[in-house]
Amino acid sequence: MSRATTPAGRTRRNKSYDATHQALIEASVRLISDKGVEALSITALARAVGLNRATVYYHFADREALLEAVSSWSSGQIVQGFTAARPQPERIDFVGRFVLENPDLIKLWIEKFISPGDIRQNYLKWDDFISANEASLANAGDVDVEVYCTLMLVGAIIGPRVFKGSVRPDLDNDTIIERFRKEHQRMLRRDGLPHE
Repeated sequence: MSRATTPAGRTRRNKSYDATHQALIEASVRLISDKGVEALSITALARAVGLNRATVYYHFADREALLEAVSSWSSGQIVQGFTAARPQPERIDFVGRFVLENPDLIKLWIEKFISPGDIRQNYLKWDDFISANEASLANAGDVDVEVYCTLMLVGAIIGPRVFKGSVRPDLDNDTIIERFRKEHQRMLRRDGLPHE
């Protein structure tokens, strides 16, 4: 691994390494989206990006490490929908679209998400999510904020897939996303939470 020394004597990765690493994760995401998680292997990834397997192994020790990186990437995408950087309707739509357009990634993420362990490993903004809703729900009565946030998160991640797959498979993604946004915002209003 190519490293450079910083003024403080610490090492950092070469930008080329980081760019290749990210490109491998994104190519893995495309492979999973196109062919399913079973199709992802070090060999398939190397072939897809036109690199030799040794280069891919340089970045990921094995398939499990690669899947872990893809899962972390997915988590990062989902977190974007729960941060206040964009208007609320855009955030709700972003999560719904990501869930509907990446079913195999979502399955991978859900599998990891429901496994035993600390939620903060898979959803890095969990404590912020709890704090924001705790403040907002302070006057709403006897609300269990952790359960409430779990329901919101699960509904946003699993809800659109269940709706598309089992409730209304005849609807296009844009219609489902719009319906979920409207209902999500109605629920927030009902519960006295901030909404836009």
